[in-house]
Amino acid sequence: MDPLQSIAKIAASGMTAQTSRLRVISENVANADSTGTTPGADPFRRKTISFSELIDSNSGGSLVTVDDIGRDQSPFRRDYDPAHPAADETGYVKRPNVDPIIEMANMREASRNYEANMNMFEAGRRMRSQMLDLLK
Repeated sequence: MDPLQSIAKIAASGMTAQTSRLRVISENVANADSTGTTPGADPFRRKTISFSELIDSNSGGSLVTVDDIGRDQSPFRRDYDPAHPAADETGYVKRPNVDPIIEMANMREASRNYEANMNMFEAGRRMRSQMLDLLK
């Protein structure tokens, strides 16, 4: 396989992985205040994503792929709000285990990783173009 084509494939796998990561983070942020609808019901549970390495059989390059989208098993926050429809018999409401500050930091990191992969993709494209110009 062409080494420049391999660069594009590796960078594309990184961009796809970071897109999946941003999708999970967005869902977490969107549901940061979602509670249950019945007394004592569990609220939204934060999603997590993990990646694994995949070796491309054609080029031997290391690609990244989504390994698992799981659930964060950390405890829910509890707020005292006896008027809430999801309040238990003691007046406490379970709140999602989503910390918006952590999610925003994760979003920033994923965006930077995506951008780095995009820059690598573009560098490979420029090198391919320069190679074609040399062959003319």
